[in-house]
Amino acid sequence: MSLWKRGKVFWSYVYVKGVRHYRSTGTGNRRQAELAELKFRQELEERLQRPSQRNPEMPFAHLAARFLADGIVRPYHVDRLKVLLPYFGEVPIGEITKRLTQDYRKQRHAQKAISEATVNRDMEALRHILFWAVDEGLLSSNPLARVPLIRERRKRRSVMSVEEETALLKAASPHLQRIIIAALDTGMRRGEILGQLWEYMDFPRRLLSVTKSKTPEGEAREIPLTERLFRMLSQGSKSQGLIFVFKDRPIHSIKTAWKATIKRSGVRHYRFHDLRHTFNTRLMEAGVMQEVRKALMGHSSGEDVHSMYTHVELPVKREAIRKLEEWMQEQARKAITGGKDDESESKSDVESHPQRLLPGS
Repeated sequence: MSLWKRGKVFWSYVYVKGVRHYRSTGTGNRRQAELAELKFRQELEERLQRPSQRNPEMPFAHLAARFLADGIVRPYHVDRLKVLLPYFGEVPIGEITKRLTQDYRKQRHAQKAISEATVNRDMEALRHILFWAVDEGLLSSNPLARVPLIRERRKRRSVMSVEEETALLKAASPHLQRIIIAALDTGMRRGEILGQLWEYMDFPRRLLSVTKSKTPEGEAREIPLTERLFRMLSQGSKSQGLIFVFKDRPIHSIKTAWKATIKRSGVRHYRFHDLRHTFNTRLMEAGVMQEVRKALMGHSSGEDVHSMYTHVELPVKREAIRKLEEWMQEQARKAITGGKDDESESKSDVESHPQRLLPGS
């Protein structure tokens, strides 16, 4: 058997004539996963015995429809198809070539000022769907299998200072303030935060288990709560349902509220995703090792499923959060004293104003 557990679900990886095929078993039960894998193997063998169903004349739009109906579809596939279909929709899948993708890239840049990274994501989705067509027997090979992507320039990632955080939290509405604190103290993605459920909170152990993540490594990962996040979530906690809501309704987008808050706060422009970078950078400056940071953030390593950081123990994570809180307290002290080294002045001021230790407290 070739089963690997990703998050809470087993995935089956089967090699047939040197070609790897994979599929989620949809279960975390080992026995059920083995039965699902056996069925998967039988389907692959039957597919090989069937007469060829190759159809290189099929328009890409028809292939996309079949993929959406029968393939393993991710949200980003649907999003990328919105820009791929207008260009490739009527093109036979057997005629999608390197030259055609080069023309597509030029057209995308002519239509709008976008980065090479954005077009690379388009190409990755296109290539994935064509690989699926090969697995389904519609193509003998993927014409884009060996087409390299354009090298992407590394961008500087913005990191929010403690002073900017304080200004941002003061300008934020109550529901957005809660979301910002959660992002800064956990490193969770926006979608992870908006989909977080009360059922996955463990207040006695001060732990948050991520309800749903875009990466297998992020599924159900445990994140120890900082003191301010624990206090914030403890107020008005419920037994079930979404944690972050607006007037008891689910929040689907914070784009408008975020832009308005940035403008009111007077801080420089930040993306909401920069709060995740800020969490990572603060952990790094607090002396937390890369493997631990990755485990807390649910990074997809692109490496073996048993890479080191997937097995970081909970006590190590708790120690990382403790270091983060100490680092934040030190930054707050420096802000109070203007960066001076007078410890007596700093301590007396902090002791008399403990609420000023952390932004948003």
